[in-house]
Amino acid sequence: MSTDTNDAVLVQILAQLNALQISQQTLQAKLDALAPPSPPLSPPSRNGIQIPGRNGHESVGSPPSSNLLLSPSTSLAGTHLVSSPPPTSTPLDHRSTDKEREKALYPGRVILATYPDQNGIKPYSLQWGASDPSVRGPVICSRLPSSIKQRNALGAHSGSYSIYRALAIAMGTLNPTHKPDYSKTEPPVPISPQPSWYDPTKIVSFDPWGHLVPQVFKKEVDELGLDIRPSIAVTKAHIKLSELDESSRKGEINIDGRVVLRTRPLKNADGSVSDADPGIEITTSKAAVDPVWYLPGVAERFGISETLLRRALFEDTGGMYPELITRPDIKVFLPPIGNLTVYIFGPPEYMSDESKELTLRVHDECNGSDVFGSDICTCKPYLIFAIEECIRCAQRGGVGVVVYFRKEGRALGEVTKYLVYNLRKRGGDSADKYFKSTELIAGVKDMRFQALMPDVLHWLGIKKIDNMVSMSDMKYNAIVQSGIPILKRYDLPEHLIPPDSRVEIDAKIAAGYFTSGKQVTEADLFKTVGRTWEETEH
Repeated sequence: MSTDTNDAVLVQILAQLNALQISQQTLQAKLDALAPPSPPLSPPSRNGIQIPGRNGHESVGSPPSSNLLLSPSTSLAGTHLVSSPPPTSTPLDHRSTDKEREKALYPGRVILATYPDQNGIKPYSLQWGASDPSVRGPVICSRLPSSIKQRNALGAHSGSYSIYRALAIAMGTLNPTHKPDYSKTEPPVPISPQPSWYDPTKIVSFDPWGHLVPQVFKKEVDELGLDIRPSIAVTKAHIKLSELDESSRKGEINIDGRVVLRTRPLKNADGSVSDADPGIEITTSKAAVDPVWYLPGVAERFGISETLLRRALFEDTGGMYPELITRPDIKVFLPPIGNLTVYIFGPPEYMSDESKELTLRVHDECNGSDVFGSDICTCKPYLIFAIEECIRCAQRGGVGVVVYFRKEGRALGEVTKYLVYNLRKRGGDSADKYFKSTELIAGVKDMRFQALMPDVLHWLGIKKIDNMVSMSDMKYNAIVQSGIPILKRYDLPEHLIPPDSRVEIDAKIAAGYFTSGKQVTEADLFKTVGRTWEETEH
């Protein structure tokens, strides 16, 4: 699509938004005329959360001064976007009406969108890929008075959990201006800057500085009062899994007192010490990473234009973020999707040391198998096998890494996945129908789109992978094409494959997944059949 065509489309959309503004203003005027005057706020309550006004010039109950939808020529000087300090907090108790709470939280009218170069708006400088964090700049998506004029990102922190934060504010259980205390939250293990952090094409799906925000952007938070939040947290933990206990009892995992520890003695119900084997626990470092998309880089990664990406994200989420269209100057978007978690076995600094052996598993979420042990797929057996391989690698003097993505049901969602299960079990669960069943329900067999997946490996400083515990051709190709070589691939040993998941494995092998042993042809797929619902005996 040419630039002229893109501009024409944006002009058309802006015209439609302005028409919506007029319609909404008319509707609001009619509602204001019908609504009775608001009663005075109830007296303060000891248990009520104080909700500061968000407008530096308007008090609760004052006439709204901002338009429902600002046009490109509208000044923000008189709207609630001003960044002057909020007035004295107005406490609300449980007797406050919803209308009073709404006016206390949001004194002005709804602003659906803003525009570039609008009077009063000056986004804080952000240069994605800059090597100096002070030049790169912080990610600011907050709509609080102290930050909204300098906002340089769309969306909200915490991914899909941002919806719960909004609900907590609406219910009065969370003060929207609460300022977190990050004084003792710094990472206990180092995830240090890597050359890939400074390449705007290597990491585009999250903020590589996200775990260092309180340190590298301290001036912006303390002196400028900007609402800047971490999007990554790094910590340490012990892992306790019954499957690992069993492997230890079989002698397949050795207790070394460094990576693998013996669990403290168990206690009986009466409080006495039990003589039962307590099993083992694994020492790990781990990081939780929320999505922060650099839109030009994400679009390039998928081979589409930024304009098309923005339009799709706006149109196909029910118009959730109009500023994806009206603010092309803002290049960062925090999408409301799940995060990822990194588990590190062994010294984290070994990940960037090419002389050390590295074992990797990239795992996409499967709640039914990973947590509850469903045997229709191989997800949990593969995850446990990968963790054990990572432990052995760490004990050999290397490091193991498991990356866990929240992409339930191949990013189609758990509801879709269960509908596919129903179709498979009612339609004859054979391997030749495995992918076709998904396509009949979802219209596509996989939406994980692994193009963004290697970002986390570059963030960790990984430059080569000795052992890749995965059969996925899509994951393998994405990693290698991003510039990280893979020396060896593992498939899941035959004895760990649950009988009912043979359908999945054979279908994937026939579709091009890696296998070191069994070869499966299209003709073989008809012979692989899963268990029916009626079968209760094996």
